[in-house]
Amino acid sequence: MLSPRSGERQQADFPRHLRLMRRTFSLSLALLLLLSPSSATAAEPIKLGEIEPLTGKEAAFGQQAHRGVRMAIAEINARGGVLGRPLVVVVEDNQSKPGDSATVAKKLLSREKVVALLCGGTSSNCLEVAPLAQTARIPFVATTATAPEVTEKRDYVFRSCFIDPFQGAVLAKFATTTLKTKRVAILTSVSASYSVGLSKVFREKFTARGGVIPAEQKYSEGDKDFRAQLTAIKAAQVDAIAVTGFYTEAALICKQARDLGLTIPIFGGDGWEAPELIEIGGQAVEGTYYASHYSSESTAPEVRDFVKKYRARYNGETPDSMAPLAYDATLIIAEAIALAGTTDGPKLRDALAATKNFPGVTGRTSIDAARNATKSAVMITVKNGKPTYVETIDP
Repeated sequence: MLSPRSGERQQADFPRHLRLMRRTFSLSLALLLLLSPSSATAAEPIKLGEIEPLTGKEAAFGQQAHRGVRMAIAEINARGGVLGRPLVVVVEDNQSKPGDSATVAKKLLSREKVVALLCGGTSSNCLEVAPLAQTARIPFVATTATAPEVTEKRDYVFRSCFIDPFQGAVLAKFATTTLKTKRVAILTSVSASYSVGLSKVFREKFTARGGVIPAEQKYSEGDKDFRAQLTAIKAAQVDAIAVTGFYTEAALICKQARDLGLTIPIFGGDGWEAPELIEIGGQAVEGTYYASHYSSESTAPEVRDFVKKYRARYNGETPDSMAPLAYDATLIIAEAIALAGTTDGPKLRDALAATKNFPGVTGRTSIDAARNATKSAVMITVKNGKPTYVETIDP
């Protein structure tokens, strides 16, 4: 596991599967020509900045994401770096605290002079960073922020994950076609931009499919008692519950719902995805569902290769989607630097915007006109205490 010490630098390499998969693309030739194994170790490093919740309540997100960044950097550098220079990453911990992401972003941009930023964790974290990167004209890639407003009106801000309008549509389709529900209650974390946005889109898409929302309840991050909300939901006689917040509260909600005799399906978005969901929820989260960006059970060669390397590096642990999203984002930035032929902010921004069909672990990623990633989503269920693939839903 990576130390959360500020300013930690890690080095990295370009993955074998990426070279093989992009051989059919004309751009790959330019990339390979710009990688120079003989000079990378002696040249001045290229600095990337990374902001993660490595400690605090969202640490499961940040630690997984940072492991993905470490793997990508190590692989890139082992094959010669980019533009004949090694990559290093300057890591900052926002401690899962509001305001800290902006504070450390200013440090990375002004003092460390990074050429690009990565940020994991929640949409709220990334919303603090986005305007600072835009003002500095330094490209910023959010790895797990799904709130649409992160990239809106900011042409230097990108993401490697899908966005909440797509995720909300995925959950609505799953609820109506797979779960075959007609009446769904929504539990929203009003203190999280992610949850508020996801609930809004789910409500719109589910009702457009003929569904009914007879009960909506609210809570805040850090709450521990949800019995009042769940009692009201039970009285509404719904078929399922959509909990659009994060894993800690979701696990507690599932436990208290089962204690109250609510045996109906409970589902949520990618904010549920962390080992702590099962550690905290135990048997209560068995049979629940959540959306994700990939499945470690996929038989795709790039996924199998990534999972194998991750397990070997991190004591047999299986990566959730936070790690491959950050891994893919790091590789996308490296490729953009190579294709731009420079670390100049505007030119690097243009190269990132031109990303099409990038063959990552989380699927082929194209950056659309709004700088969002177009890709599929998967649905996961908890079965026998383990995350288990259910189905893939395309854009």
